[in-house]
Amino acid sequence: MSNRTTNIRLAGVGGQGILVASEVLCDALLESGFDVKKSEVHGMAQRGGTVNSDVRFGPKVYSPIIPSGEVDIMLAFEQMEALRYLPSLRAGGIVIVNRQRILPSVVASGKVEYPSDIEAKLRERAGEVISVDAPALAKEAGSLRSVNICLLGVLSRFLEVKDEVWESVLTERFRNKGLEANLRAFALGRNP
Repeated sequence: MSNRTTNIRLAGVGGQGILVASEVLCDALLESGFDVKKSEVHGMAQRGGTVNSDVRFGPKVYSPIIPSGEVDIMLAFEQMEALRYLPSLRAGGIVIVNRQRILPSVVASGKVEYPSDIEAKLRERAGEVISVDAPALAKEAGSLRSVNICLLGVLSRFLEVKDEVWESVLTERFRNKGLEANLRAFALGRNP
């Protein structure tokens, strides 16, 4: 177990399951013996607005707030949200980005253009960028609603959490609905 606090930001838009993913992440980290703190912002989440959840973990964490420019890993559920939160990433940090684009109303109406070459911009700051077609993986897993769990599977590659802990937490969370699809989705993200 590392002696330092690790900072993870999950970012996307309302309806993508960001808060569920952050809850599963926190449960797995707690079950693995880490001290964990979480904060979230979901003001206009039901209308497709920006949603983010910050998770900090380590031997002892004193605040849920990630200091500016100290995100170690950004898990972006939508490309433009990755770009929006890029300044919060520490230089050389990791970005996991879903290739999915969800157009804000100003883009859909033609008033503003969707940013181009987002992955290249991410690579300017990040040490590693992992681009994921999460909707395709979720479809392969059997549930388009499992995009968030596919992305969590990708994130899990960078964390000191055992397979059996992930399985236990996912089973507890989804035992009444969608368990098999979510287990498959997680495995597809974890084991490329």
